[in-house]
Amino acid sequence: MKVLRELLYDLSITHVIGNTNMAISSIHLNSNEVINGGFFIAIQGDKVNGHEFISDAISLGAIAILCETLPKQIINGITYIQVENSSFSLGLIASSFFNHPSKKIKLIGVTGTNGKTSTVYYLSSLFRQLNFKVGLISTIEYHINDIIYPSTHTTPNPIVLNQLLSDMVEAGCDYCFMEVSSHGIHQNRIVGLDFDIGIFSNISRDHLDYHNSFNEYIICKKKFFDNLSPTATAIVNIDDEYSKTMLLDNDSKQIYFGTHPSAHFSGHIVESTIEGLSMVIDRKELATRLIGDFTLYNLLVTYVVALEFNQEKESVFTILSNLKSVPGRFNIIKNTHSSVTGIVDYAHSPDALEKVLMSLSKFCSLQTDLVIVIGCGGDRDKGKRPLMGKLASENSFMSIFTTDNPRFEDPNVIISDMYNGVDTLFNQNVKKILNRSEAVKEAVSIAKSQSSKDIIVLVVGKGHEKYQDTCGVKTPFDDYQILQNFLKE
Repeated sequence: MKVLRELLYDLSITHVIGNTNMAISSIHLNSNEVINGGFFIAIQGDKVNGHEFISDAISLGAIAILCETLPKQIINGITYIQVENSSFSLGLIASSFFNHPSKKIKLIGVTGTNGKTSTVYYLSSLFRQLNFKVGLISTIEYHINDIIYPSTHTTPNPIVLNQLLSDMVEAGCDYCFMEVSSHGIHQNRIVGLDFDIGIFSNISRDHLDYHNSFNEYIICKKKFFDNLSPTATAIVNIDDEYSKTMLLDNDSKQIYFGTHPSAHFSGHIVESTIEGLSMVIDRKELATRLIGDFTLYNLLVTYVVALEFNQEKESVFTILSNLKSVPGRFNIIKNTHSSVTGIVDYAHSPDALEKVLMSLSKFCSLQTDLVIVIGCGGDRDKGKRPLMGKLASENSFMSIFTTDNPRFEDPNVIISDMYNGVDTLFNQNVKKILNRSEAVKEAVSIAKSQSSKDIIVLVVGKGHEKYQDTCGVKTPFDDYQILQNFLKE
């Protein structure tokens, strides 16, 4: 319970109708979830306008309404708070309602196009093994110590987010490691949160169906660092060309990591094989069973965060060398019955795919030893489809274009868009199989027919996902399990 007026501090209020000295039992974004004594926040979303459901919320027991436009019908006994920006206000209200949990836990946010999930998982695993209680908020799932919840969004809405943080504080968590998506930043989901550390991994083309332009996407990511407090620390990948852009006019402590010698913490790959990596981090050699050259950045920034929180170097290195792969991120499936190796990865942007291919090129000849199964998501950035098609066709023995999550779009149209990036010289390197399971089966069959070689089947795009989204229906589908089954046959 909170008194309404206590939830209104720091809001840009333009008008108040009614009593603010009343007890609020709960706060809600969804009118269907309102209970007696609830506070309903009406937000103008991309697809739904919450202002249209104010009367529904009141009928279910809402006693206070926050909105940008007052309804035509004002009901006696209901308090109406008019503000300039409902979504921004929600972040402040949620934080206050749950007693500002982000101030009671070390909160580390990771943003960037690629590497967010792996980084928060490595950080979570490291600090758990350092005997801390840890929370995790990621694309895959949410953790409160040993309790695991399925993820609904990479960065959940402010009510869910502050509830999770509050539960972490209640459970005694010392740290929370969370992914910060561009959607989450743009939709004000992280407003009101007190981050101790903000991390920038990299930025490349993605989500342009939402952000309209790459420049808008960059500005959105930068907003995360613009809002860090002067007492926070910004840890940024110096090798990314937009690293300094992220920190323009930033008053936080700034740390650069990467392969460039001028970085505060630098590292480099010594050897990259399908068995693992040998690298140097902060002038000390580290061996790991993790594969993929991009792993260097994820482990390096994990090391930097540990040192920023005064952890002992030797203990950190020992744990880093034994970290396990993240679900859906460069997961290897060895086949004891043949020379075919399977790899499943979440790569669903041109830059992510390029990084995977670059890593694979260290231990296989792409154009003779690699078969790719690839699709692109429906109702998402169409401009990246030909780029993905081009990369796959030119860097494989065979690429099979198939469905990903078509959502409400025709899979044939999606695959046609991918074909638009294929040069005629590489047409013979491409097959189209709509059924994703059949596409994986065909890829394994092609690979096994090359019996004289060590060959890799790479399935990309869905990674950890356990479903396929078609016309709003999610049917069970697991790339890893399906690939594993066909490799065993």
